[in-house]
Amino acid sequence: MKYLHTMVRVTDLDASMAFWRDKLGLRETRRTESEKGRFTLIYLAADENPEAEIELTHNWDPEELTGGRNFGHIAFAVDDIYAACQRLMDAGVTINRPPRDGRMAFVRSPDGISVELLQAGDALPKAEPWASMENTGTW
Repeated sequence: MKYLHTMVRVTDLDASMAFWRDKLGLRETRRTESEKGRFTLIYLAADENPEAEIELTHNWDPEELTGGRNFGHIAFAVDDIYAACQRLMDAGVTINRPPRDGRMAFVRSPDGISVELLQAGDALPKAEPWASMENTGTW
């Protein structure tokens, strides 16, 4: 058995691509548009693990998506948790669970999908402003 992808539905394709591609740094691997089915599928992956993909499914007809948190979360390892969180904050992403422990943080996509960022290897030494930063919203 081989892991292929995780599918998440998105409502605003531009906002979703800005988050997954531009802010998180995933690369688009392929795209399918179905005029008949009225949907777009976009597959993204990290350069370090290109076979594990996120599939963004955008249905062209408006729909309300709820329950992003009950999905659980998607997790990515990062080389420097503090630098990754700072880069995301600088790009306007709320850090819902800051990396107070030098190991783990959570952010959310525009559609409410919880994304866990984990420090690759050992946790980094605790550092400010992260060590005293409170949670924001839900994660």
